[in-house]
Amino acid sequence: MRRKRTLLGLALAAFTLLVAGLLLPERLAIPVAGASSADWNHETFWYEPWGASGVHKGIDIFAPEGRPVVAATPGLVVFAGDFGRGGLSLAVLGPKWRLHYYAHLSRADAALGAWVAGSERLGAVGTTGNAAGKPAHLHYSILTLVPYPWRLRWVTQGWLLPVFLDPHEKLIAAQS
Repeated sequence: MRRKRTLLGLALAAFTLLVAGLLLPERLAIPVAGASSADWNHETFWYEPWGASGVHKGIDIFAPEGRPVVAATPGLVVFAGDFGRGGLSLAVLGPKWRLHYYAHLSRADAALGAWVAGSERLGAVGTTGNAAGKPAHLHYSILTLVPYPWRLRWVTQGWLLPVFLDPHEKLIAAQS
């Protein structure tokens, strides 16, 4: 009986945490200081062919190397380090159970486990990972931990579309 109560309590706590995360408001900011929507190509989300990854699962915001990268939304830093093709990268878990992924950084100022405020400096624009030798930019992606199955499509890697959201659409909507 005690075990059933414990399991029920854990399930209730998990459900409450899930709902609370979904109810938190998400106010996005462009994650490069001084950037505007003119600094990225609006058509590159899910563009193919895109190198070894097949499709481009985010947007590239172009800026001079060293320009500050800021948190698009408040959240918890759940990854900080080298991420292969992404080079020096950070991932922040924000409202609505969404991961905000920042790649190709020249410097990371946020540490794993840190809480960051919206627009707080995370690092700097760079050319690490597979961006070496290319113009400096921030690769920015948004992934949802609560999949949207209706986004499934019969396109290259379309089975991933339920978890990848278009950053361009989200940032433009936040600006209006």
